[in-house]
Amino acid sequence: MSKTYPGMPQGVISRKMEVNGLNMHIFEALPPKEGSGQSGGRPPLLLLLHGFPELAYSWRKVILPLAQAGYHVVAPDQRGHGQTQVQGVPAGTKVAYEDDLSPYRVLNLVTDIVGLVYTLGYTSVAAVIGHDAGSRVAATCALIRPDLFKSVVVMSSPYTAPPSVLTPSTPGKSLIFQLHDALATLDPPRKHYTVYYSSPEAANEMDSPPEGLHAFLRAYYHVKSADWAHNEPYPLPANDLSAFAKLPHYYIMPLNDTMPQAVAPGAPPFASSWLTDEELAVYVEAYARTGFQPALNWYRCMTDSGRWTDDLRVFHGKRVEVPAMFVAGKSDWGTYQFPGLTDKMKVEVFEKMGEENFVLIDGAGHWVQQEKPEEVVKVLLAFWKKVS
Repeated sequence: MSKTYPGMPQGVISRKMEVNGLNMHIFEALPPKEGSGQSGGRPPLLLLLHGFPELAYSWRKVILPLAQAGYHVVAPDQRGHGQTQVQGVPAGTKVAYEDDLSPYRVLNLVTDIVGLVYTLGYTSVAAVIGHDAGSRVAATCALIRPDLFKSVVVMSSPYTAPPSVLTPSTPGKSLIFQLHDALATLDPPRKHYTVYYSSPEAANEMDSPPEGLHAFLRAYYHVKSADWAHNEPYPLPANDLSAFAKLPHYYIMPLNDTMPQAVAPGAPPFASSWLTDEELAVYVEAYARTGFQPALNWYRCMTDSGRWTDDLRVFHGKRVEVPAMFVAGKSDWGTYQFPGLTDKMKVEVFEKMGEENFVLIDGAGHWVQQEKPEEVVKVLLAFWKKVS
């Protein structure tokens, strides 16, 4: 590796490759002995897709154990994150709010991953695993290319069905904006975090928080982990606006707060056992260099769904047909942040999930693969053994 990554074990390499107009950075590990598990002598491929505010580095604790189990494991910095850069754009150039959003729409993020598969020389992927915002990309990969992606794992963020072809698309009028407007009527008034992330102010407020980027990210990771005592999630009742007010402020924010302000009261007095200050510094350096805007553009394409997800309406009514698994921490509110979505996901969105492949891990919050990596590796390997 050309630079040092704290906590990254020997045997994991860092390199870049040209994919879909990107110089894509990946972490990669191979099994101790090649030639097992797949015709042609290549080990089966696993792709690990990070979420927000994360990086490929977020998988540092599971890459090598999965490779040692016989897999070729690849974790990319996805578009807009980390060391991945748009080809031809000078280093150090930051994305502005006014820049073109179309590269961040879901279908193009999926194209990045399909391009990565073929650039690696594969025509089949044993599993695509997505965490947080990466779960949407992973699930969409499996939805539209079941010939390529043979199984899928979504982590910490339930996946919704493709947008409906029966409902006229209206840019800027998605259901999340309707919820956002309703939350403003609560006492005290609130707002939805994804709409905040989609606002022109969000990136600047998160790039330069008063307490500094290190303190902001430390607080953000802490309050969404099992270390924060207030994370005791449960399924919310449907059709009850006041139920949303019970969600932590990192999801349902005070109306006039920035995200740094919303999480500051939960700032820990110490570093966590699962994310040292040296490891946190990797995230701080990356987001200080790129700014938050390119990562937040993912949310803008999701909230303004009529404009940036219209190209997915053709998949209306199609279910994910490959074997699927959901993994999250028991202390993760992300599983239940939308009433009824988790149950719908298990029954209506995935053909082959059900209760047996719905796993909540004790002692973990939202950052499950960082908080409890050994348990994550164990449940993933058991799932793949069952479906192989």
